[in-house]
Amino acid sequence: MSRRKQLKMKQVSVKHLEQYNQLLRYVFQVNDRELHQTGWEDEEIMKTKFPVLQRADVLGWFDGDKLISQVAVYPFRVRIFDRTYDMGGLTGVGTYPEYSNQGLMHKLLYKALENMRNKKQSISYLYPYSIPYYRRKGWEIVSDRITYEINDYQLPKNKQVPGEVERVDPESKELRQAYYRYAMQTHGAMLRDDLAWDEYWRWDLDDLMAAIYYNEKGEPDGYVLYWISDEIFRIKDMIFVDEAARSGLWNFISAHFSMISKVVGDIYTDEPLAFLLEDADIKETISPYIMARIVDVEQFIAQYPFKPDPGVREWTFTLDDPMLSWNQGVFTLGITSEGKGSIARSTRHSGDRTDIQTLTTMLLGYKRPDYLHKIGRMQCSPETVDMLEDAIEQQTPYFSDYF
Repeated sequence: MSRRKQLKMKQVSVKHLEQYNQLLRYVFQVNDRELHQTGWEDEEIMKTKFPVLQRADVLGWFDGDKLISQVAVYPFRVRIFDRTYDMGGLTGVGTYPEYSNQGLMHKLLYKALENMRNKKQSISYLYPYSIPYYRRKGWEIVSDRITYEINDYQLPKNKQVPGEVERVDPESKELRQAYYRYAMQTHGAMLRDDLAWDEYWRWDLDDLMAAIYYNEKGEPDGYVLYWISDEIFRIKDMIFVDEAARSGLWNFISAHFSMISKVVGDIYTDEPLAFLLEDADIKETISPYIMARIVDVEQFIAQYPFKPDPGVREWTFTLDDPMLSWNQGVFTLGITSEGKGSIARSTRHSGDRTDIQTLTTMLLGYKRPDYLHKIGRMQCSPETVDMLEDAIEQQTPYFSDYF
């Protein structure tokens, strides 16, 4: 009997916790030394994964009783142009090498996407270990991370602001409140529940610190998460709802001038920091961060806010999806004058064509229709490009979470 005939796909439950952990550690090559360096013990990792197996949709292939391939989907929510979407966060993807090249992961991903569709999770995010692999499965890059280095003498000068900054416990309720205020007005951001916050903190060092900017009303308008080591001020993330909060947080960072030689941090928006500094000659490195894919195009478009316009807007095109038949075929997209969209299968003939990857990155605002058309990712008329340019908001996603 071949090995494949012995394999069975089923739900991974808490009784498989140890096997789930072992497979993750093998695939991602996490050893005991690395765990100790970040302050973790293997037993602690297993305990923290317990609620994941309770709350997430975890699927696996089993060879008898042995878990040999798995994928997990977290039930998250994200903001997309001021609308809240249910999002399937894909993670924990892995297969033991002796079981590779049998199509096991392809079938797991299909089943995971089918489950997302049934749960109305019309968009899925993931942090890619291989961008080409996930592109072949229908995901596309939708956000970047900009890593920067600022020497101590390049730090911005103090600016007068109406509020003040206070250091707080990273686990404080006010820090969560600051993030919620920010996320509700920020395109692409995760709306973090307890599960999302647990994942956000999972690999942080014990010496992580936090400082909140409070406006003149005492409301938390932003924060910086950081630690200091080897005379370097290291920023995990910094958020702010307005310019006063941004300036106030940089005042706080610059106040460490005598203690540090440089600041190293990450930005998860498309706004390079250099332009905002008097001495703009800093080092910045941009890299892709999060990928996304539309799970169900009809569900996604029904919720999507296009820009209002008095004219009638319509586009008939062939949509390609490498995995999902319900996203494959000829569709007509219609947009009302109020900006409400709908998309349905069509019997019309059209030479226009795109794929789910391109549609995802375009509708999330990471790449514009004009650019995608120029590089051959969309086949359509210049008039259609102009219509889409006018219909889609110009804002790239922010996403700083890791899961």
